[in-house]
Amino acid sequence: MPASPSTARAINDRLALRLLQDQGPLTAGQLKQFTGLSRPTVADLVERLTASGLVEIAGETGEQRRGPNARLYGLVADRAHLAALDVRTEGVTVLVSDLVGRVLAEASVPIGDETGTGPAVEQAVTLVERTAKEAGADPLHTVGIGAPGLIDPVSGELRNSSGLPEWHRRLVAALQERLPHARVSVENETNLAALAEQREGAARDRDTFVLLWLGHGTGAAVVLDGALRRGASGGTGEIGFLPVPGTGAIPSATDCEGGFHSLAGSAAITALAAEHGVPALAEGEEPAGAAAVRWATRTRSAAAESFLDALAERIAIGVASVVAVLDPGCVVLGGEVGRTGGEELADRVAARLRRMAPLPTEVRPSALGGGAVLRGALLTARESAQEELFGTP
Repeated sequence: MPASPSTARAINDRLALRLLQDQGPLTAGQLKQFTGLSRPTVADLVERLTASGLVEIAGETGEQRRGPNARLYGLVADRAHLAALDVRTEGVTVLVSDLVGRVLAEASVPIGDETGTGPAVEQAVTLVERTAKEAGADPLHTVGIGAPGLIDPVSGELRNSSGLPEWHRRLVAALQERLPHARVSVENETNLAALAEQREGAARDRDTFVLLWLGHGTGAAVVLDGALRRGASGGTGEIGFLPVPGTGAIPSATDCEGGFHSLAGSAAITALAAEHGVPALAEGEEPAGAAAVRWATRTRSAAAESFLDALAERIAIGVASVVAVLDPGCVVLGGEVGRTGGEELADRVAARLRRMAPLPTEVRPSALGGGAVLRGALLTARESAQEELFGTP
């Protein structure tokens, strides 16, 4: 059955809005070219979307021929404002943007282990409110949050975990209470990093890949056939619990010590660096393990070489297990350690992986590093806002 005129108009409008979102301002002629619609249909939808307040004239092409054909149409950027949060055990970073993704403000606040749950939540919420106000983005339309831990696939809520501070779970409810008109959602930080690497980073040409997160802790995100896979309980990628040789123990259901985390977490990498004579470095905002890798990749010394070789061997053990089960064809080394190690570390891991795994697998360094979580949170916030403002095709 052919679509009714109103349905056809809605489909065309959504298609045009998606193009403007993804490619920026376009002329009516470009919209005609990309959509395949007729000139009168494009003119009609541009007029309709402009009247609705979703689209505006954003300038002209600069061509010698002036007039209506040179007009550039773009989304009304301030129709909705978004916030993205990267929630870590040691603090929170927030980024505020407009509807087209232009960053308007960014800020962070440290939250120490000694901070109580109530004060920690208040610090985080106040940071979001203050940053939005400074950006002129009050009220917020959508808030996307990236946090460590498992997300319940049914409720979409952050599940309780003995290894994470209680304020993480309280934060989502507090934000929803203080920002009653905003849509607030939370996603696992490694999953968000994978989405960002797929859209804007090292995996832009891959529909199937695994992101191995190497930062303060370890994690993995699995993308198969273009879709993020979360698992039956939301726990896909809890690679820190993976039993591996070389730790002298096995992990338990509540403690990942003895698992892959004990080989490739920041504390383990720092200890490995010390064993190989790599000097202790101030951590600052960067995980100490990443600081050691940074020093080693910039220092051509026997200590640096032996440390990177030993680290690559450890990482390859975890990667080989993932490859044997999933055959992803590509593994991205993410997080601060993956970004800092760059091609130097990725090439060493790939060389060892070829000896361990029978399946051909490319190993790439992250293009976004620790900032991937924030980018992923912003991307999901934009998609959520689009669903409400534009509708889902």
